[in-house]
Parts: sequence; structure tokens; C-alpha cells
Amino acid sequence: MNVSPHKQRLEKLPGGLNERDSSVLSQALEILESRAMVSGLLLGDPDVAERFFRLRLGHEIREHFEVAFLDARNRLIAVERLFSGSIDGAEIHPRILVQRALALNAAAVLLAHNHPSGHCEPSEADRAITRRLKEVLAMVEVRVVDHLVVSASQGTSMAQLGQI
Repeated sequence: MNVSPHKQRLEKLPGGLNERDSSVLSQALEILESRAMVSGLLLGDPDVAERFFRLRLGHEIREHFEVAFLDARNRLIAVERLFSGSIDGAEIHPRILVQRALALNAAAVLLAHNHPSGHCEPSEADRAITRRLKEVLAMVEVRVVDHLVVSASQGTSMAQLGQI
């Protein structure tokens, strides 16, 4: 039986979900993603991007780092979960991010990760890795549009904080 990655993630929610609710939410996420891909979802708007990644990452119990690869007009090419970690961190490898950006011919990326604690203020480590990724990606002419830190109930745009 092929279980969707969304359903697997939803089953791990604290307190759990019943089978029906888990199935409905999983299907909703799959529909949103497929429509986003078909319509060339614009993720240049921090509010749209925050809602998008809160749906994808907000209820995770471990930290995950995802990247939206964008074309020159900030339309979505693909979204990938590149790194996963523990409850309070994930190791990020710039080389892997650069490889994926080049393979997808992305002009820009939108970085996002969750804080399972619910506290969405970017840490010093978040700011440091953002600076490093921005520097490395600039070498291959890929822009960093934003880095979002999200939880189930809120999100923070590092671009809106002037940290990009």
C-alpha cells in the first residue's frame, strides 16, 4: 500500500488524528500542491509563502528544511524537503542546495524551516546559515527571496525583518 508523505506526517501529530481526518487533510495538501505547481504559484508574497509552508511544516515534531525553487518571475518550479533533523535543529549542506537549484534551473529560492517549539524568531544559527546560503547561491546566480521560520500558528519572514 502506498501511503502519501502528507498522511505519514499527519499521523505523527501530537494527540493524533483519526483515520478520516488524516485522510482528508492529506488529500487537501496534495491538491494544494498540485494546483500550486499547475498554476505557477507566486511565492514572492511573504504572506502567501508563510501560509504555504505553515501547511507543509507547521505540525512537524522534528525540524525540517524545505526549499521552494522558483523561476525568474518567482513562480513555483518545485518544493523539496532537503534536510531533516531533531526537535531543535537540522544540519544544512549548501552543496546539496546548490546542486538541486542548478538541476531545476531555478533563478531563485525561498528557504523555509519549522521550529517545533512554536517560537518563530530566527535564531543566530538561522541568520548565519541564511547568510552562508545566500553567499553560495549568489556564486551560481540564484537569488534567495526569503527564509521563513514557521510553526503551526505563526511564521516569520527574515526578508521582512531585513535579514536577507
